[in-house]
Amino acid sequence: MNPVIYSPKRAAQLLDIDFQTLVGRFPTKESYPAAEMHALRAAAGLAPSRRARTRKQLFLNFKGGTGKTTLSTSYAFRLAERGYRVLLVDLDSQGHATKCVGIEDDAFSLTLCDVLIQKVPAREAIISTGYPGFDLIPSNLGMSAIDLSLMPLPGREFRMRNALRTVEADYDFIVLDAPPSFGLLNLNALMTTDDLIIPVLGDFLSFHGLKLLFDTLQDLQTDLQLALGGVFIVINSFNASFKLAKEAAAALQEHYGDYLCQAVIRQSTQFAQASSEGLPISLVAPDSKGALDLEALIDELLTKIADAPASSAMS
Repeated sequence: MNPVIYSPKRAAQLLDIDFQTLVGRFPTKESYPAAEMHALRAAAGLAPSRRARTRKQLFLNFKGGTGKTTLSTSYAFRLAERGYRVLLVDLDSQGHATKCVGIEDDAFSLTLCDVLIQKVPAREAIISTGYPGFDLIPSNLGMSAIDLSLMPLPGREFRMRNALRTVEADYDFIVLDAPPSFGLLNLNALMTTDDLIIPVLGDFLSFHGLKLLFDTLQDLQTDLQLALGGVFIVINSFNASFKLAKEAAAALQEHYGDYLCQAVIRQSTQFAQASSEGLPISLVAPDSKGALDLEALIDELLTKIADAPASSAMS
């Protein structure tokens, strides 16, 4: 990711103050580098409180094509923009989350595969995205056979949880982006996370993926005593002009209402544009409906997890 520079207007928006307050309280500048935003936020008394415990959040759906990676990477970046310390972990061998934050294969030599299989310390695989407080454990095609590599290893279900424990204290949030499949890698992710965030589309095919996922969670609760801190379903890329989409949303509310987020991410071409440019939506189109919906989702999730327990499972 190239260095991020904010205009005075955008800097004021990020600090949640009006422009006149910004220029009245701080030296007037033509632009504000991202590195300065943390200092401004602290000086204004707007820095978020450090979390007493790192919150790990997994974006997962067994059904592909739900816009999960585009949503998770923009979500993680926006948390960093708010002043939180964030680690993004790319679990997909296609490395889409890595590419969505502007990192190419030649920018790193270690991936999550080295951490899980070779037991390379997680800290050695972490790279900076170029944005202050926003780091990444990347992925590439070397992850494609990781389930087979994990199969014979002792404690195979808990290798990710144990690896990330060594760096948790450095972050407020660890956001994991998982591929749309179930195997040992995603089992590791489920045994690691506190919150499961499930992006779904406004169509009835989403119900099949949800059923598989909830059946899996039930099995893990029985077999490994997994108790997640929170499960949140997010309707993504929603087009209210489609009758089918509205019917699917109503059905989701009826069958999964206890887990369904109120915030809905409306269909937005800017999300696709942002991911193709290797940038989060808040940098490409901060005033777009997609960016505003993401803001509402973050506010809702932060409220819901404020008093939520961490996950627990058999060791």
